[in-house]
Amino acid sequence: MIRSIRLLAALATVAAATPALAQTEIQWWHAMTGANNDVIVKLAEEFNASQKDYKVVPSYKGSYPDTMNAGIAAFRAGNAPHIMQVFEVGTATMMAATGAVKPVHLLMKETGEKFDPNAYLPAITGYYSTSKGEMLSFPFNSSSTVMWINKDALKKANIAEIPKTWPEVFEAAKKLKASGSTTCGFSNAWVTWVNLEQLSAWHNVPLATKANGLDGFDTELKFNAPLQLKHLQTLIDLQKDKTYDYSGRTNTGEGRFTSGECPIFLTSSAFFGNVRANAKFEWTNAPMPYYPDVAGAPQNSIIGGASLWIMGGKKPDEYKGVAKFLAFLSDTDRQVAIHKASGYLPITKAAYAKAKEQGFYKDQPYLETPLLELSNKEPTENSRGLRLGNMVQLRDIWAEEIEAALAGKKSAKEALDTAVSRGNQMLRQFERTVSR
Repeated sequence: MIRSIRLLAALATVAAATPALAQTEIQWWHAMTGANNDVIVKLAEEFNASQKDYKVVPSYKGSYPDTMNAGIAAFRAGNAPHIMQVFEVGTATMMAATGAVKPVHLLMKETGEKFDPNAYLPAITGYYSTSKGEMLSFPFNSSSTVMWINKDALKKANIAEIPKTWPEVFEAAKKLKASGSTTCGFSNAWVTWVNLEQLSAWHNVPLATKANGLDGFDTELKFNAPLQLKHLQTLIDLQKDKTYDYSGRTNTGEGRFTSGECPIFLTSSAFFGNVRANAKFEWTNAPMPYYPDVAGAPQNSIIGGASLWIMGGKKPDEYKGVAKFLAFLSDTDRQVAIHKASGYLPITKAAYAKAKEQGFYKDQPYLETPLLELSNKEPTENSRGLRLGNMVQLRDIWAEEIEAALAGKKSAKEALDTAVSRGNQMLRQFERTVSR
């Protein structure tokens, strides 16, 4: 009798310590820091509180390249996360990782979750979809290039209007330098994104063949054309007296805007949080400038940021939880909240419409600028985005050649011709890797 009582007591203790149904964990690897990391943590907490079957566990894995490399290595080792945040230029690499990913359109179909690809902004989803419109990854934090403006500096230099065209930017930059209040007229971060990738899309000229790689890996680079040559030559000329002043390959030079050093600065719309926190002057942003002699310009911009890739080899119940989480993220009110908290773009048409209805952009028009750029016109094969293998390495090659031109070591034509030639060699190397 005593033995039976002890056994029953022990079983009762175990039962009390064990949940009736164990939650299925969903691992989410990401590259967000600071306030954006807080947004990710809050989203996971809200989803976990909204239901009892699944638990999303976010984990910071370093920079975008670090996170992507860690995820691919983990897949090969058999312990990949369920969800991995990958920057937009990693799309071709992820597509080429055979078996490593589960396309979002298949995930949502197989799990039976509500999913309408037409509900999302086409300029965003087009980057992450097949030529048939099938969504490969889920857009998460999207941005675009905008032109940040120090309004106080423009006023001091007697510049009444924010420039709209490139010639107007060049003239304004000369006046800003002549005013003596700045050592730099204008600059930019992300040198190839701004001066090759976005420049080409914004003017509806090809960066590469096959819709910039979206229609096939066997693409040829084409950015050594008249528009890009003219633009680089102008930067070379203006660099001589710092009317234009180079600020590096990535975003490490963005502080030159918030410090007041460069009053006109082209970089990501996601720079918003830093500008709001650190700029001690009146500021705003404006659409990217364009060359008025290019027919049809401006066209539409392309996105930056990252998407969520679903990794392969998971169990059906785990995929069910992932699909529920993606549906949770797509909720209109949640997308509006993410947009307001982070400055990243809402990914659905309904969320954008609701933010407008709420008057959100009346007081903060600079948060709508990238949306107006992305939706300026229906995307063409030159402005849907780009999908080139080894894109991180390609950008380094292109930047290296641009830097040589800005330093006076090469002509604009020699630099871009070499960038195209070296880039094409790297693309052929990528194709050989994919076809193995």
